[in-house]
This record gives sequence, structure tokens and C-alpha cells, in this order.
Amino acid sequence: MATIALDATYSADPQLTGIGVYSRRLIETLLTFETPHRFLICYRLSRLGRRKYFLQPGGVPGARAQYSVRVYQEPITFWLPWQAQLFHSLAQRPPAFHFRHEVVTVFDIFPITGENYSTADFRKKFSDLLLQAVGRATRVITASHATESLLISRAQVPPENIRVIPLGVDPPAVILSRDERRRERARIIGGEGEMILSVGVLQTRKNTLNMLKALKTLPAKYQLVLSGGNGYGSDAIHEFIRSESLGERVKLLGYIDDAQLARVYQAASVFLFSSLEEGFGIPVLEAMAAGVPVVTSNVSSMPEVGGDAALYVDPHDSADIAQRVVQAVEDSALRAGLVEMGLARASEFTWRRTAEATLAVYDEILK
Repeated sequence: MATIALDATYSADPQLTGIGVYSRRLIETLLTFETPHRFLICYRLSRLGRRKYFLQPGGVPGARAQYSVRVYQEPITFWLPWQAQLFHSLAQRPPAFHFRHEVVTVFDIFPITGENYSTADFRKKFSDLLLQAVGRATRVITASHATESLLISRAQVPPENIRVIPLGVDPPAVILSRDERRRERARIIGGEGEMILSVGVLQTRKNTLNMLKALKTLPAKYQLVLSGGNGYGSDAIHEFIRSESLGERVKLLGYIDDAQLARVYQAASVFLFSSLEEGFGIPVLEAMAAGVPVVTSNVSSMPEVGGDAALYVDPHDSADIAQRVVQAVEDSALRAGLVEMGLARASEFTWRRTAEATLAVYDEILK
């Protein structure tokens, strides 16, 4: 038996993105296991103002493991390393204190690899934090072999220290009928037509500009729906929409909650995720779980996630993107096959498998 601390800081947010979803679902699932280990769910003191989003004792349905909640801050809570034998950082940064054993999850290393994906100050700060974290860690968990290769080549992490554990996906709580999907699509795009959906922050790394360039070449019945907030490079995206007079064909939803997003996924004619670099790409699986054909990039981790259940494009080629989108929408036999294979593919990725493999890493270290 050991006490294991997990950094849940990024799950204390009303608008969860990838790291926050991973943190929340991993912790919730771990707590449902029968295990002799005890867990400390830790939040940085800076998140105290969001404490209503903290996991609370008795607040996790089906919880079997013992757990309690901690707030930590260097140097105030100096006793934390004596309370836990192992600390798991879920956000690719080192913990504030040194623990006997440390595990870090790394989603991607674009602060190191992507000069055009963020500001120089951002790259410097988060590259340093990432390198510190992997340098201190007994084990490094990552979600894809693509990121594993980059950790070895660009961050000099010994291969034997890395464990690849894919993420999970939750199927929609409510499945819409075919007619309900059509009505939801018409509501979102304002009438009849085909809805191309993309989910993620509007930024350079997500390749939003090339999606827009592809849209411009497609028939007017195609509309692009973007769900996500603004990120690095979003000014250029909004300027392109204005300068190319695409305002009537592009719907900007911003951030929407999980229940809304599940309906939006199911309303889509096709899901487009032509990102330039991803550590995993949960939206690909979310779209598959919603019964929507997927078009995604042939680079980075996307082929690992999509397998044989997606169409792949060169993300730098807007003509290729446009062609595959049309195929996925208008080739009825291909579309039906993608939907069927996508549903099967998504069912393979569960949070229980993610949590089981993570717990196995803890046990491996604690032995």
C-alpha cells in the first residue's frame, strides 16, 4: 500500500480542454478501482478560487479507493512529499516539491518542436518546464508513439522510461436519431446544407487557415462550424474569414459544454481535424463515437488514433483536404463504412483501460 498524489489542477476549470478532461476522467476512474493505494487529489493554491470545481470526498460516483483533497504551494505545504510516496504530474510540468518517485504525463512537445505555434516566451517557459519534468521523472507517460519518438529524439528521454498509454473517450450520453441530427444541423448552420465540423482552439497548430482555404473551393452548400476559443494565430484566421467574405459560411461557436458538444458532433456531415501536430487528438475519437465520418491529417499521432477508420490528408494541401471532405460526405458507401468502422474504433479507447495501464505504472515503480 502507498499514498499516491495526483496533480488535478487543470481539472478545476469550468471550460475543460484536453489536459483538463484527461485529468478529471483519469482520476475519477482510478478512484473506482479496488486498490490498497490511497490517493491525494492535489490542486495548486492558485486554483483555490475555483474550489467549487474540485473533486470532493464522496463526490465521485462508484468510488472505492480512499482519497482526500489537498491544496499545495511551495514553500507553504512543505510536508506534502512526506505524505506521498509518488507524485503524478498530469500536465507535463514538474511538481513544486521533489518526491521519492515522480511520474509525468506528456501530451506533446510542440513548445520544443514548433517554432510557429506559439510566442518565443511561451516556448522558452514551457520547454524548460517540460525538460525539467521528464528529467526528474521515474516514468514518463505519453498517449502516442509519435510523441514517444519525439521525447526520445528531442528531449533525450531514455526509451526504457517511457510508457505509451492511449487516452479514452466517452460515448454520447444521448444518441440522436437521423431526423434529430438533420434538425440540429439545420439549426446550427441556419438551413439546409452540409456541415463540416472542427473542434479545437483556433490557432496555427490546428491548421484552421488551411481548412478555410479548402472551404473556399467547395460548393456553397458546405459550411464550416468551428468550436473552440481563440489561440495563437487566431487574428490571422479571423482576418482571412473577413477578407475572403466567408462570414456567411463559417459559424464560430466558441467554447461549448459537453452536452452541447455531443449534439454538435452528431449534427455534423463530416468531422475535419487537419492539425499539424497533436499528442493524441481526442476529438477524432469523439467524432467517431458520435457516428460521424472523420477526415484527419496523415502526420503526427492522427494515424495512430484513427487507424483504418478515417480518411487522411496532407494538412499542408488545402485541395487534398477539400477532396477528402467531399468524398466523406457524398460517397454514401464510403461514408457508411467510415461511420461503422469509427464506432468500432472509438469503442476500443476507454478511460478504464487508460486508468488500468496508469495504475500498472504506479505498481511497477512502487515495487
